[in-house]
Amino acid sequence: MNEPVLLQPLIPLLPFLGFLANGLLGRRLPKALTSIIALCAPLASFLIVLRAAYMVWSGALALPAIELDAPHWIWVGSLHVDFNFAVDQLSLVMLLVVTGVGFLIHVYSVGYMADEEGYARYFSYLNLFLFFMTVLVMAGNALLMFVGWEGVGLASYLLIGFWFQKTSAADAGKKAFVVNRIGDFGFLIGMFLLLANFGTLTFSEIAAKLNANPDWNGGILTAIALCLLLGATGKSAQLPLYIWLPDAMEGPTPVSALIHAATMVTAGVYMIARTHFLYDRSPFALSVVAIVGTATAIFAATIALVQTDIKRVLAYSTVSQLGYMFLGCGVAAYSAAIFHLMTHAFFKALLFLAAGSVIHGLGGEQDLRKMGGLRKSMPITFWTMTAAVFAIGGFFPFAGFFSKDAILYEAFQHGASGKFLWFIGLFTALLTSFYMFRLWYLAFFGESRSEDHHTHAHESSWIMLAPLAILALLSIGGGWIGIDRFGAFLAPVLGPVGDPATAPGGKQLDVLLSVVAVAVALLGWFVADRLYRQRPDTPAKLAAAFPAGYKVLVHKYWVDEIYGAVLVKPVLALSKFLLEWVVDVAILGGLAWILGGIANFGGAILQRWQSGNLRSYAAWLAAGAAALLLFVLLPWTTLLANLGIHFHVAGH
Repeated sequence: MNEPVLLQPLIPLLPFLGFLANGLLGRRLPKALTSIIALCAPLASFLIVLRAAYMVWSGALALPAIELDAPHWIWVGSLHVDFNFAVDQLSLVMLLVVTGVGFLIHVYSVGYMADEEGYARYFSYLNLFLFFMTVLVMAGNALLMFVGWEGVGLASYLLIGFWFQKTSAADAGKKAFVVNRIGDFGFLIGMFLLLANFGTLTFSEIAAKLNANPDWNGGILTAIALCLLLGATGKSAQLPLYIWLPDAMEGPTPVSALIHAATMVTAGVYMIARTHFLYDRSPFALSVVAIVGTATAIFAATIALVQTDIKRVLAYSTVSQLGYMFLGCGVAAYSAAIFHLMTHAFFKALLFLAAGSVIHGLGGEQDLRKMGGLRKSMPITFWTMTAAVFAIGGFFPFAGFFSKDAILYEAFQHGASGKFLWFIGLFTALLTSFYMFRLWYLAFFGESRSEDHHTHAHESSWIMLAPLAILALLSIGGGWIGIDRFGAFLAPVLGPVGDPATAPGGKQLDVLLSVVAVAVALLGWFVADRLYRQRPDTPAKLAAAFPAGYKVLVHKYWVDEIYGAVLVKPVLALSKFLLEWVVDVAILGGLAWILGGIANFGGAILQRWQSGNLRSYAAWLAAGAAALLLFVLLPWTTLLANLGIHFHVAGH
């Protein structure tokens, strides 16, 4: 057995051991030892993945690798499901992102959470999150993926509600948990349909059966793909199940970075890419994926335009960027979608961690309206966040330019409907550039707008700044690998990437679309500069001039209120009725009434017996003696035999 096969199970196992160590013993351990355990687990997993990546790069290891001879899990009749972990080109890229960025967030957390109670509990949850995410990525079948899928849901509930003493944090954790269960229902139905129609849940076996039957299209495959899409919209916060993600900001900022950048919210995109062989057989399902992604991208971007909480701007930005990834999957550009997933992990983790540095340096302040002028007191945070802003804005040569451009190019080539989706995506890029530079100007430029003028503002410690510097480098240079080489690497799993030279319009069209995308990003920057640096009083005037539109965006289209009125309140009212009247009054109350009646009736009889009257006792004694005598003297056997009842005595 070769080295990769031996080390493969350690990738998820090591974070799980870190979870157990800090979860069981963390309160008794010194904080330094807790930190070492928490950091060594993801670091070791990352080094194992990095070793495998190096072996692939050097040619010492051929992918798809290393599918273990896994122990049996479920063997019932024809249903065979194993604990099979597999590493191929797609899972290797995901593992590098999850463990690498995840480790940097762990390092950052040591400084950010240093003074918090529950330090060991926090890191045990963080390691648990990484464990379940690696299980999800490495799973070779849908059921094992579902275990990781549910696990990251549990870990996110624990981390979002980490400060459970706060009602808002506890409610946000519950909201994330409940909304994701809706999506998970779709995932479950999809698995049942896979099992019923393919007889297996193993991805490689399903793909092999589809390849052997090229005439299988649409129909049940569309139903399966749409069910899986419902699961993906829940986990990756797409319309209509995106509502949990903005509230997830109630957790510690490193948690936001972990959920938004490298782990949970990318799981839906990964699942669609992993099961692309189903979507390739259903043009209708692919169209739904593209429409959902595009609609989500522009919808969330419009909300981000007016948000004042620095983390909520980034939260809606994540929802919007995930929409781009769904758009990429919807036009069958799976490699471009995963490429954007990777670069997004770099700059979105940097954005959240830099925002956390700002919040940490301001003593917990998150309101952009009370910031300003921070580039002088927090220069490293400023410059690293600047790299992330330019990356997400789509400026050349930053990472986001390459991946977003690849998605928009593939959408443009996808027929007339694709050109419409391209236009919506391009307009969303304009909004993205605008609201990110709005955040940049409000936080770092001008004069302080707080009452104390940020006299206490300070730069973060080196343990928080080091991950920022690494992520800034990745945000600047992470896209230079190029979609051609990235797509070629993923081609054995996701299929080949189209060559612009052979497409309609050729390379000139690719360059032209890139120029247009950069011009749009520049326009967004120009408008933000005009409104928030040159004329900072103009935004308030615009809000006053268009109160209806501004109110709609500030209240986020009242989606939460609509859900509350249409779904939440009726369900709560029905639950209250069932609990108070059916369960409490009818069942429990009725049972208590029956038992009480029996007790009262029995008590009334006993009361007549125990009257204390000697004549009454004598009468009851006589009645009992007569009944006993009657029982002894009457021929009961004959009477019962006449009724058809016979007794058989053993031995006779």
